[in-house]
Amino acid sequence: MGVFADTGVFVAAANKRDKNHAAGKSLLEAALKGEHGVLYTSDYVVDETITTALARTHNHAIAINAGRLIMDSPRIEKLYTGPDEFKDAWERFQAMKKRPMSFTDCVTLSHMEKRGLEKLMSFDSEFDGLVTRLH
Repeated sequence: MGVFADTGVFVAAANKRDKNHAAGKSLLEAALKGEHGVLYTSDYVVDETITTALARTHNHAIAINAGRLIMDSPRIEKLYTGPDEFKDAWERFQAMKKRPMSFTDCVTLSHMEKRGLEKLMSFDSEFDGLVTRLH
């Protein structure tokens, strides 16, 4: 059992002005207590989290805090994207013509499938129907 955390949850939890701050903080607190099993995220989500936090807030400290939220936590298992996940994500990305998703989201789906994960903490509705989305 486990759950994968998407970018928006980390960004919201790190930014008090984010419209999803309370929900993001609550989701992370529950996951960090082990309520969903192991908490996973990926190197692509770390990249996207730091970049998104900086782009939305123009505040380097918030971007650093968002990154530290993930990188400093021993309870979050960081998955690193290898050639197999990358190839699978590229194939998914190309196939999503009627339902476009970001490449990072395709990498997320690849990691989730490889580990048999069915639950995703995310505020992005494009995952609906593909995985069980906690939001």
